[in-house]
Amino acid sequence: MKTHFIKLFNYNRFANDLILQAIIEANEPQKPLQLLSHSLTTERVWLGRCKNLPHHPYNAWPDFTAAHCAELISECHETWISYLKELPDADFSKIINYQNSKGDHLQDQLSDIFTQVINHGTHTRAQAGQQLKFAGVQSLPLTDYIYYLRILKSNI
Repeated sequence: MKTHFIKLFNYNRFANDLILQAIIEANEPQKPLQLLSHSLTTERVWLGRCKNLPHHPYNAWPDFTAAHCAELISECHETWISYLKELPDADFSKIINYQNSKGDHLQDQLSDIFTQVINHGTHTRAQAGQQLKFAGVQSLPLTDYIYYLRILKSNI
């Protein structure tokens, strides 16, 4: 399970880099940048929950610059990979108690949270891509997971 999630978080990094590059090439339109900022912010929040860090209020819709997003993409990826590598196999089914942004106390299995983070990233990148199209971008980068896997195979 560990290898599977490490692969997914590596894909997440790959796709985030591509969408950020598309945002930069489009002269950084506000909405796609805000969507990427949101995705990166929630990645950090979920990681804090997984690590059982104290809950802090946060802005789920920050206005980060492209340069700050680039830093966060790298930071989030490195932190998630480090966390996953150190996580004992038995902990993938561990239940995590946390507080959501509304103050509700919830609990979910770690592996389900990891899947949520990846799926939320994919969903939000699609929204950013749509907003890039609205901003006049003619061609979006290919961020499909299977495309990422093909790139991995071709680099072997």
